[in-house]
This record gives sequence, C-alpha cells and structure tokens, in this order.
Amino acid sequence: MGLVIFMVMGAYLLISFGVVAWAISYAKKSGKGAIRWGMSAALVMFLIPCWDWIPTVVVHKYYCEKEAGFWVYKTLEEWKAENPGEIEGLVSYNRNPSGFNVSWPFQYELTNDGHTKKIISHINERFDVPSTQQDISDLFPIIREENLLWDKNKNQVIARYVDFGTGNSVKNTVGPPGPLKFWLNNSSCMGGKEKQIDFGIFYIQFKGTEK
Repeated sequence: MGLVIFMVMGAYLLISFGVVAWAISYAKKSGKGAIRWGMSAALVMFLIPCWDWIPTVVVHKYYCEKEAGFWVYKTLEEWKAENPGEIEGLVSYNRNPSGFNVSWPFQYELTNDGHTKKIISHINERFDVPSTQQDISDLFPIIREENLLWDKNKNQVIARYVDFGTGNSVKNTVGPPGPLKFWLNNSSCMGGKEKQIDFGIFYIQFKGTEK
C-alpha cells in the first residue's frame, strides 16, 4: 500500500509540474503575468487533493477543546462505599488471564448506515465498557470516540473518555481519504492518548477477581 501511495503521489507531482509549466508558458505567450498564472495553477493543483486539510484541522481543534477529555464520576472507593462487599464478589470475564493482553467478550453493533460503530466489552457481571466510534461529518474525515465504564445494575456511568481522530471515517476505513490522504491523519486530540491510558488504568480496577 505504501508503494502505491508513493507512486500515486509521484504521478500527481509530475502532472502538477506539467500543469504549472504549461500555465507559465501560456502566460508568457499571451502577454499575461507568468508568476500569477504559475502560482494560481500551483494553488489549484494543491487544493485538488488538499482542499479539506485546513478545515479538518480547524474542526478537529474545535471538537477537541469543546468535548474531549477524561472524567471520573465515581471513584472505586465511592462505589465500594455505596456497594459494600460487592467488588470482592465480581469475577473478571478476561479470556486471557495468564497472558499479557486483556481479552474481553464483546458485542459489535454497526448503525447509522455504517457511520457509527459500537463495541460493548463485558468486563464482569456488573460492568461493561461500551466504546462508540462515530463520523461527525459527511464532509470532513473526523471520528468521535467515546468509552464508558458502565454499571449495568444501576444504569450508571462511572467514568467517561472522549477523543477525536482525523484522516479516516468509520464507514470507509480503506479508501480515500484513508491511507491516501495521510497528511490528514491525527489519531487523537492533544493529550488524548494519555487520557485513554488513564481511562484504562481506572476501569481495570473494577474488573474483579481473575479465575
């Protein structure tokens, strides 16, 4: 795939240089401003693949500042105080307790004509971690991701993590913009990865006893 991308880029650059050279030549022959025509042609060739770059960056920054973050609504100690003795009775559903990677049973849902994907990881009989990815726009390749620690018995959110990534879409994860528009790729908001780790460290406290 990388080779294909470089070949496409190389071909497009050659075509762009050709268009700019033609525009300059045409301008000189017609007595027009060669610099203006050359720069205009270069701008057009740049905007054909990159027209959505600046708007995507701006919209991504807006949503990161407005909605992204990690919130704890109830600490483990607070939950234990409200549910005495219950944390000790929870049994982890981890299917790989002796290995390095945690593996939970899960449900997968695809809705909104493929623009929304939801994976519900079952941690134990009491807690789920629903993870939702959603395209926030048909115009710009921005995905909103939300992870919750969910108390099923009380229908209550214990913690929440929200982040935004750019460069792809939930519905179309292979074709453009995807890998071809790699300059749009930004997997998270500033500090988003650290908050994701914080969320993981937090919810794992509620997993229960490994069997």
